[in-house]
Amino acid sequence: MTEITISKPNFDGAEKAAVAEVLDSGMLAQGPKVFEFEKQFAEYIGTNHAIATSSGTTAIHLALLGLGIKPGDEVITTPFTFIATATPILFCGARPVFVDIDPKTFNIDPQKLEAAITDKTKAIIPVHLYGQPAAMDPIVELAQAHELVVIEDACQAHGAKYHGKSIGSIGDCGCFSFYPTKNMTTSEGGMVTTNDSEMAENLALLRNHGQLQRYDYNMIGYNFRMTDISAAIGIVQLSKLEQFTEKRIINAKKLTEGMEDVVGVPYIAPDVRHVFHQYTIKQSSRDGLRSALEAAGIGSGIYYPKSLHQLPVFQDHITEGYSAPVAEEVSSEVLSLPVHPGLSEEDIEKIINTVKDFIQQ
Repeated sequence: MTEITISKPNFDGAEKAAVAEVLDSGMLAQGPKVFEFEKQFAEYIGTNHAIATSSGTTAIHLALLGLGIKPGDEVITTPFTFIATATPILFCGARPVFVDIDPKTFNIDPQKLEAAITDKTKAIIPVHLYGQPAAMDPIVELAQAHELVVIEDACQAHGAKYHGKSIGSIGDCGCFSFYPTKNMTTSEGGMVTTNDSEMAENLALLRNHGQLQRYDYNMIGYNFRMTDISAAIGIVQLSKLEQFTEKRIINAKKLTEGMEDVVGVPYIAPDVRHVFHQYTIKQSSRDGLRSALEAAGIGSGIYYPKSLHQLPVFQDHITEGYSAPVAEEVSSEVLSLPVHPGLSEEDIEKIINTVKDFIQQ
């Protein structure tokens, strides 16, 4: 049985009390707690608006809809990410166009972007993978030159910064997830951040059946709402996020110092705040190392064992013969180790020693 888990939601009595307050109020669906959470999250990210949704997936879908992505459009993104980065593109009837990744950061390679732009390209979705900010300056500069919108997939990057700017505040909008494994959670939920007031108004309508007010429908919309129960948890979790983040950064530093002489430890780009949603190493004998960790009671994860362009569901949407050699190599070697705030000093030491013992045997 695993003793040290790869991830662990961090709750105490404050979250329980917040949920009980909502249950006692009788207002369980989208209500005052959602609006309070949106206000606080926008202030934290530094945007004028935040629109709460039911998940990170619906946040990305909503952002695409709000920015006018439609059938026949093309949206550029990375193949090395969770499937929910790209499936919302398909939900809109658009086509995902994959661009290979940087071998150091594992994020989309900005130097390869321009070659993928066509007259059908309407947007770029950079992913801040594992909590490491993507190279936003060259991405935004290229997008502006070609009149494209930029949607930040910040689902793993709560509190990350790029050149002093909060992730989720740099592109046209940012999309966050609050799934239980994230750096903060609402159990399930998402958020879109933006400075565009008109877009924010449209997203608020789209996520609630297109209703301006009850039974007054201005457009065809969806039920992408967050509940007040989830928002109440999110308010408490947000108040703890900086504490959680600092602990992740400290844990990551200790892991790196203990293992950098034996494995490929995470690279941190200059002038960024990497928030370590995952602490991901590269190891050619990954499967053997994972078995050794499991035998020692240490959880691990492979994020992600295949790049999206290798999955059957995308075969009808990619150019024949397309490959992403860097993403394909990385996906065969990455292994994520526990880095969450719940780790003890003994846990970290055990992780380091288990990895070193395996490599040096």
